[in-house]
Amino acid sequence: MKKDTELVARKSDHIKINLEQDVRSALTTGLERVRFIHDALPDLSLDEVDCSVTLFGKRLNAPILISSMTGGTSEAETINLRLAEAAQATGVAMGVGSQRAALEHPEQTATFQVRRAAPDILLFANLGATQLNYGYTIDHCRRAVGMIQADALILHLNPLQEAVQNNGDTNFAGLAKKIEDVCKKVGVPVIAKEVGWGISGETAKILADCGVSAIDVAGSGGTSWSQVEMHRAPDEFTRQLAATFVGWGIPTAESIQMVKKALPNMIVFASGGLKDGLDIAKCVALGATLGGMAGQVLKAAAVSTEAAIEMMRLTQKQIEVIMFACGAGVLSALESKINQHM
Repeated sequence: MKKDTELVARKSDHIKINLEQDVRSALTTGLERVRFIHDALPDLSLDEVDCSVTLFGKRLNAPILISSMTGGTSEAETINLRLAEAAQATGVAMGVGSQRAALEHPEQTATFQVRRAAPDILLFANLGATQLNYGYTIDHCRRAVGMIQADALILHLNPLQEAVQNNGDTNFAGLAKKIEDVCKKVGVPVIAKEVGWGISGETAKILADCGVSAIDVAGSGGTSWSQVEMHRAPDEFTRQLAATFVGWGIPTAESIQMVKKALPNMIVFASGGLKDGLDIAKCVALGATLGGMAGQVLKAAAVSTEAAIEMMRLTQKQIEVIMFACGAGVLSALESKINQHM
């Protein structure tokens, strides 16, 4: 019961810390070294620009993912519903936070159930991969998907966060075989996702062999979950341990390139420090299908649904204007419109 209470308290702490503290990585995303080539005479009208994308059978108005953030508390329910309303209104994808809280506390289920606000969106369920070493089974994965009528399942990978967390779940041994089993049996596409330290080409190949349908690199340059854990550390030893890793990880831009070099045909999502439509467009130019944003969207949703909708609309418009200003009528054309200084 003590562990259960800690789980709910941790979810509440994570929201509060992300909203109130500076938890940024000491690294940058690397996207500042990617620049678009301006086209002073684009052979198209702004109205013709099409930044839509079709993924897992659903059409999105823009390559935007509201990244997995929260759930498991009453505050999280409010935020998740606002995020879902914004996703529905603007036609973008959304992932929920880890559903472990709801699987272990069924009374928390409603905090994740956003289909009531977003019947049409591309929606991702979410569980920590390491839980497969702590008693979780295919049934748990199916329940997570069914709980929110999800289109796909995210299995998130967070070894460093667990290692610097008080009483973290740090047994990652043999997980690849269990991820492979989930991919074969869960019945929906599986997305492997880091939480902010990136995925290397070598790891991506292992995940591809497991059968994942997409990889969210979630690179360094944005929220550092070791910094989040530092702020909630129970003692000075744990605080100093977490603080060590403020500059750890693979920057987002580098991680996208590593994965695409290793696996040219893998569907890649890019998250980790993306601030706006310009960052998303850069990630698409590097090979990503979607760009995920979390921190800023969380802050907007904490204000209101309208604020979150406005942020999504602005982000889409930024992408469209970027495409127009470099002469790219469709997203696939962005790849040839960049200069890299990396």
